[in-house]
Amino acid sequence: MKRNINDSPYQLDSNEKQAYMLSILNDRLIHHYQNCSPYQRIVEKLFSITQYNTLTSYPYLPVGLFKTVKLASVPDDKIIKTLTSSGTTSKEVSKIYLDRENAMNQSKTLVQIVTDWIGKARLPMIIVDHKNVLKDRSSFNARGAGIVGFSQFGYDHFYLLDDNMIPDWEGLGKFLHKHGNDKIFIFGFTFMIWQYFYQVAVKEQITLSLGNSILIHGGGWKKLLENAVGTAEFRQCLEHQFGIQHIHNYYGMVEQVGSIFMECSEGFLHAPDYAEIIIRDPNNLSPVNIGVEGIVQTLSTLSSSYPGNSLLTEDLGTIHGKDDCKCGRKGTYFTISGRIPSAELRGCSDTHAYNSSFK
Repeated sequence: MKRNINDSPYQLDSNEKQAYMLSILNDRLIHHYQNCSPYQRIVEKLFSITQYNTLTSYPYLPVGLFKTVKLASVPDDKIIKTLTSSGTTSKEVSKIYLDRENAMNQSKTLVQIVTDWIGKARLPMIIVDHKNVLKDRSSFNARGAGIVGFSQFGYDHFYLLDDNMIPDWEGLGKFLHKHGNDKIFIFGFTFMIWQYFYQVAVKEQITLSLGNSILIHGGGWKKLLENAVGTAEFRQCLEHQFGIQHIHNYYGMVEQVGSIFMECSEGFLHAPDYAEIIIRDPNNLSPVNIGVEGIVQTLSTLSSSYPGNSLLTEDLGTIHGKDDCKCGRKGTYFTISGRIPSAELRGCSDTHAYNSSFK
């Protein structure tokens, strides 16, 4: 199964996508097995080297393993960039090792996905963050990786916050005056947009006319949910305060940069042709039916310099359908409902069984 790289990233139906992804993933499995000794030991102990015929049977790793084991499938001298997770709930962070080819493929894929939502023209861009988050270009955390990835869709980048996380309202006013009636691209992480942009604007009674803009945000939902702020309220508040009508959440992780899942106008996240979502039962890890909540497994064809093609996350989600979303895009569409409560992990995404492979 082949796909046209110039077409929509949502062109394959579920059966076509499975064939397309497996044609790549089975080769990735052999590559990682031959070039990453920790992965080799895991596969030998828990899975097998074979040609997998379904995505649900394809081997996966718990995402937490990247916090405890160095997993790289290329020599150290080929690694050009190391990404780290934000580490907001743990002192340990995931480390993801990228070579030039992997980084380039991630960038190309991100371009194809995002331009399907905002168009191909680069837009004046507001980044709800500060510049120093990009200080070290060879090592990024999740925030830095997100900013670098999405910055390629904008120009005349304006960083809204200073080093103390205080909005530069005067600078923002000049930026908006300069770009007049231009369509504006706004990017930031969900919690930062809420706390440092929206809440400060409300407190200081600042309203803005950003009706001709598009906002993309992701990550940081845990803190908002703790404060009982859901997706609908987030959208309503930003539209009321700033006039922003086009708001898209995305789901993604540093362990699979490039394969992001964008939120459509119907409120569903969409798996592109290069990625898939499987929901598994928390008790026995078997795949569940459409409409049933469970643990999210993400698959991506992109990871070549590290074995991150199939990951069991620590998130809960629900698949709502395949190939028939009202927005018109093919593929799996789903929602994320939160993180797995630590008390309910029951070893389902624990790294114990995987770490024991090294003993």
